[in-house]
Amino acid sequence: MFTPKVLLIFEDRVLNDIISRAILQPAEVPFVAAAAMDEAYQKLNDFDPNVLILEDRLAGNEFEAVHALKTRSPAAAILLFSKENALEDILQAVHAGIFDVLTPPIKTNEVLQAVQRALNHHRALHEWASLKAQENTRALQQRVDELEALSGAGRSMTASLDLEDILALAIEAAVELTGAEEGSLMLVDEETGELHMRAAKNIGEAVVHTFRMHVGDSLADEVIHSGEPVRYSGREPQKIQSSLFVQSLIYVPLRGPRGVIGVLGVDNRINKEPFGENHLALMTRIAAYTAIALENARLFANTEIERRKLNAILTKVVDGIIVVDHNQNMVLMNPTAREAFGVSSRYLAGSPIKDLVASTDLLEILNQNENMYPFQREVELEDGRVFNVQATVIPEVGIALTMQDMTQIKELDRIKSDFVSTVSHDLRSPLTAILGYVELLDRVGPLTDMQREFVERVHVSVQSITTLINELLDLSRIEAGFDTQKEFFSIEAIIDATVEELRESADTKNQVITQEVPPDLPPIFASPSRIQQVLANLVGNAIKYTQETGEVKIIARTEADQLILQICDDGPGILPAEQPFVFDRFFRASNVGETDGTGLGLAIVKSIVENHHGRTWVESVPGQGSTFTVVLPLLPPNETPPLSEIQSKNQA
Repeated sequence: MFTPKVLLIFEDRVLNDIISRAILQPAEVPFVAAAAMDEAYQKLNDFDPNVLILEDRLAGNEFEAVHALKTRSPAAAILLFSKENALEDILQAVHAGIFDVLTPPIKTNEVLQAVQRALNHHRALHEWASLKAQENTRALQQRVDELEALSGAGRSMTASLDLEDILALAIEAAVELTGAEEGSLMLVDEETGELHMRAAKNIGEAVVHTFRMHVGDSLADEVIHSGEPVRYSGREPQKIQSSLFVQSLIYVPLRGPRGVIGVLGVDNRINKEPFGENHLALMTRIAAYTAIALENARLFANTEIERRKLNAILTKVVDGIIVVDHNQNMVLMNPTAREAFGVSSRYLAGSPIKDLVASTDLLEILNQNENMYPFQREVELEDGRVFNVQATVIPEVGIALTMQDMTQIKELDRIKSDFVSTVSHDLRSPLTAILGYVELLDRVGPLTDMQREFVERVHVSVQSITTLINELLDLSRIEAGFDTQKEFFSIEAIIDATVEELRESADTKNQVITQEVPPDLPPIFASPSRIQQVLANLVGNAIKYTQETGEVKIIARTEADQLILQICDDGPGILPAEQPFVFDRFFRASNVGETDGTGLGLAIVKSIVENHHGRTWVESVPGQGSTFTVVLPLLPPNETPPLSEIQSKNQA
């Protein structure tokens, strides 16, 4: 289905806003915008527009940008917005490949009509290309039908990956199908440029091994250079080499991806019966099969070489690599991974990975649902090393695990966290003293209005710093694993409490908080206070960054012994380039303006979730909102509590 898509390339933001928001958006024309040519080239690949509107100042003195755009997207129609109305400039733009020119003043109808003309032009090209593709398909089908008559010989050749077998099969088929007395197959020697005979039928072995033909004035040379077959049937015998005469012959080229690689021929030295057009057609088809089979053999040989290279790379690479099939049986394990888990180099491919690797964390990664991949988790080994393990599903193969040694990085992070925790802890006492004295100032004597204002600013600043320090200390406690008090509880109650706590903030902005929480969710084994902190941070952020009258939605469901929580909003969203960093400490999105906060809320969310052996991530589309997802195990790792305990928790 043909869908119009427009790419705006404007350095002038005012012009961009006028055309995009005032003209294209009301007309429901899909578009994206770029402010520079580098950005435009990238969006050509991502958005694949069929119409481009280019500002003249970005086109270049010689319209270099237009030529570059036409090279990258030949079928797209380019409209030039030119502030100059000079006929010479317009003609130069047309010569450069511009489809149409827009000039001030900007008129909605003129812009839309120009876009529609460009779209019609692109649609016509698209339809023409489709018709051409259909014609080519029909021609290809006809070609396949013709080759069906030779399918037996063709299958035999293409099924083989041995060069000598392919050459022998080709000669046998050529001689038998044409009824020729002799057959030969000559290949071009890439070093000397000579034709040397590689296979023959009814020609003596001595001739085959010694036959060399210098490429010059000969029928074979004509085939090599023209790429066209030659059929000779004359009154006089034709000399194809010294003391070698034939009554009739056919030479057809063997065409490979890099050109003609040889000649397949049949001849009659005694029989004067000429070869017909049908024989030429048969030889052409046999040559096509032969060239394909030779190329397959060459590719197989190259693949074997590449396989050996890959094996060498896997052997020498620093990162650990493990690949298992969908039944969790071992496919490969490079030396780094074998060393990390103490697996002998003599392990058998096909063995269950659970029999080779004792790491519970690694096995848990492999037990995820496939829709949860790609999956990432840190795995700590018995010797104290920490690996960042990334799991990815490879279709028709299984699951690939890459392991990066993060031990030194984790140690540096621990040192940094200890430093921040120590400094934050030492700052609390003086800040408490400052706050106390500030609150006592108005008790020791009257303050002027200006003094009271200054005192209030000091009070607010100290409160902000105290909040930041408290969150840093809280984050340090979570990362240190001090929160060990976990129990079974109902997630519905936590969600209700969080919504009630934040309802006033939502009501202030006339926002609606909705819930999609089934009444029969099973209990979760976790820290109730920490899970409520996760929800409070995520829902609070959604309320904070969503515009007035917006909607915040809380979704909860279970899937494969996991609880899935989603917090959705219809706020400004997060830029794609910034989404990987939203859970970093002190990170603030660039498209939300100045907002209150410490920048630690999402970092705390991530630490709590990981402390509960869960995962969290964000999916966001700028201008459409964000969805934060939290996945938590319903049961503690490697534990299945008694049924009576779960029932008692449900009753409670």
